[in-house]
Amino acid sequence: MSVIVRFAPSPTGYLHVGNLRAALYNYLLAAKQGGTFILRIDDTDEERSQEKYVEGIEEDLRWLGYQWQRRFRQSDRLDRYQQAMAQLVSAGRLYPCYETAEELALKRKVLLNQSKPPIYDRAALALTAAERAGLEAEGRQPHWRFKLSPEPIVWQDLLRGAVQFDPAHLSDPVLVRADGRPLFNFCSVVDDLDEQITHVFRGEDHVSNTAVQTQIFAALSDAPCPQFGHFSMIMDAGGGKLSKRLESLSLRDLRAAEVEPLAVSTYLMHLGTGIPVEPVSSLVELAARFDTNAYSRAAPKFSEEELWELSAKTVHQLPFALVQPRLQALDLAAVTPEFWAAVQGNLTKVGEVGDWWRICHQPLPPFAGDDSGGGDESHTLLQAAATTMPDAPWEAAAWQGWMQAITAATGKKGRSLFMPLRIALTGQSHGPELPVLLRFIGRDQALARLQAG
Repeated sequence: MSVIVRFAPSPTGYLHVGNLRAALYNYLLAAKQGGTFILRIDDTDEERSQEKYVEGIEEDLRWLGYQWQRRFRQSDRLDRYQQAMAQLVSAGRLYPCYETAEELALKRKVLLNQSKPPIYDRAALALTAAERAGLEAEGRQPHWRFKLSPEPIVWQDLLRGAVQFDPAHLSDPVLVRADGRPLFNFCSVVDDLDEQITHVFRGEDHVSNTAVQTQIFAALSDAPCPQFGHFSMIMDAGGGKLSKRLESLSLRDLRAAEVEPLAVSTYLMHLGTGIPVEPVSSLVELAARFDTNAYSRAAPKFSEEELWELSAKTVHQLPFALVQPRLQALDLAAVTPEFWAAVQGNLTKVGEVGDWWRICHQPLPPFAGDDSGGGDESHTLLQAAATTMPDAPWEAAAWQGWMQAITAATGKKGRSLFMPLRIALTGQSHGPELPVLLRFIGRDQALARLQAG
C-alpha cells in the first residue's frame, strides 16, 4: 500500500515549532516510504483565515525543504461537504439541533453542578417534525450533530499504542454550524477519504477528535481509516508550557535569525526520543532515521540553546553545493568551494562566511593593538613578522619556521605571539587557523597589514 499523508494547517497564524511537528512527521514518513505528501489548507473559518498566512505557511515549508505533491483548499470543496452531509442525514447519523449557545451553556452548567460530565442529552432527537417546524418559524436555524454509535472506539496508535474510548463519555459532535459551515471533524474525514490518506500524525490534543472521526469514517465509507499517531505536546526547557512562547518561536522568526532549516527538522524529529541529536546532511538522511517506535509519551523539553548548537554543527558539515545557491542570494557568489571548506568550521550561520570573505579580500581598519601586551611591543613583533615573512607562510613547515623566526627576534611565543598576528592580519581575536586564512589573504596583502601595524 502506497503511503499518502497530509499536513493540514489552518491559515490563522504563522507556523511555529509547536505545530511544525505534524508537518515533519508526516513528511518524513512519506519520504522514507516513497509516498505522497499533501498540503491541505483548512480555511473554512472565513473570519480568521488570511491569505498572508497561507503564503507564510507555504514559504516556511519551502524553506524547510518539504515538497508537496498535491495541494488544495477546503474552501474549494464546500459542494463536496454538502454531498457528504446529505449522505449522513439520509443514513440517520446526522440530526438537526436547535438549542442556542446560551441554552447549551446552561445545560452544561447544570450537569457540572451535579458532578456529571457535560454530555449532550440528545434532546433534539425527541423533537417532532411539527416542533422542528415551529422552531424554524421562530427564526432558529439548526446546527447538525453526528450521532455516535455505542460500541467502544479502539485503535492502535502509531505513537501511543492501544487507545480506547467509550462513546458514552463523548457528546455527539457538531459537524455543521447553524450558518451551514462544515466544521473540522467533518471536513477532515471527507478529505482524508477522498485523498485516500493512509497515515496521520498530529498532537495528542486531537486524540478525542480521532475517536469521533473513526466513526464518521465508518458512516461514510467502507474504506479503512488512516493509521493515527498522536505525539505529546512540547514543554519549554524549564518544564513549562511552550505555548506561552510560541510567538517568539515562529518559523519566520527562526528563518530571520538564520537558524539552519535542516537543524530545525533534525532537532524536532529527535525530541521525545532517546536518540542522540546529531546533525544530518539532508532530509533524505533524516527520513531514514525516522522511527515511530523511538518516541516516549512523556512531554519533551524544547531548548533554543540546543537548537542553536545543532544549527552550528549543521553548518559545519554542509557541502558547498547545498550552500552555493544561498551564497548567491547573499551576493556572495565569489565565495569558492575551497574558501567555504576553510572557514565553515568556525561559522554559526551560513551568512557569516561573508564576514570572513571580506576580511580576506577587503582592507581592514588600522591595527589598534591587542590585550596581550603594550602597543610598542606589538608594533615590534609585527615589524619582525613582516621582515621574516617567507614566500609561503601558509605551508605547515614554512609557517612553523616563520613563528620560530619571530620568537627569535622578539622573545614572544604562545598567545603573546599569535594574538597580535591574528588581530593585525584579520582584525579578529578568533577564527580559522591563520595558515589557512593566509592562503586567501595572499602574501602581498598580509605583508601590507603587518607593516601597517
